[in-house]
Amino acid sequence: MKLTIRNAHEEWREPVEKETQRQVAKLEKLLKRYEPDLVLLHADIEKHARKESYTFTVNLSLPTGTLHATGEGSDVLASVKIAFAEICAQCKKHQSLLRKDYEWKRKRPRVRIPA
Repeated sequence: MKLTIRNAHEEWREPVEKETQRQVAKLEKLLKRYEPDLVLLHADIEKHARKESYTFTVNLSLPTGTLHATGEGSDVLASVKIAFAEICAQCKKHQSLLRKDYEWKRKRPRVRIPA
């Protein structure tokens, strides 16, 4: 997986990179089926000027589609965690659509009505 992080100031760089590497390790478990060279992850972090909040945006480019997620929080690490939680949920949903899970009906046990 190729990873790029933009706009990380010096004071945020080390904690953001450390948390991002931890979250990428989790994400790689979901993306085992894809070639590592074809998976691109772009991240961008911003601080809002007027209020004390941070926005972390993640774009995940897969051979089968592109996923986008945004996390906003009062702390830099909180925004990173929120964005990666959202991208993991989207990745699971994307993979279930590719597998066409919606077409498979699950068999339910029959309930016998006493006569």
